[in-house]
Amino acid sequence: MPRFAPLLLAALALPASFAATAEEVGCITTAWKLIGANHRVCIYAFDDPEISGVTCHFSQARTGGIKGSFGLAEDPSQFSLACRQIGPINKPAKLPEDKIVFSEDTSLMFKETAIHRSFDEKRNVLVYVAISRKLINGAPANAISTVPIQPWGGK
Repeated sequence: MPRFAPLLLAALALPASFAATAEEVGCITTAWKLIGANHRVCIYAFDDPEISGVTCHFSQARTGGIKGSFGLAEDPSQFSLACRQIGPINKPAKLPEDKIVFSEDTSLMFKETAIHRSFDEKRNVLVYVAISRKLINGAPANAISTVPIQPWGGK
């Protein structure tokens, strides 16, 4: 059994390797807390893991206080998304109809924010949609951003 352990670990890590990781750009305090971390909105950036030349930025509310300081708070489903072409876009010949390009847990249990990428072939536009898995009044919070594929610097 021990000789199969590296293969098992590699198989479990494979799906996670296709999603991007976000870099924190900065955070803005929205409410000061006497004890624990402040409530804030944090800004993150990630490059599309399969399409060079596209970067997305998103902001997300982060809960402070004692629970927030220890990572036990449930962050609200409040976010914004903006994706832009930052260089020549090298689009693969075939793109999946819907691909999760970023995913992050926003609570200890059953809540995540995922950013999906679709391709509008008729208009030659990449479409990114951020969705919270938590339903609010029967619908998930969501945000959308589009990136038209255009020539870049004569390329």
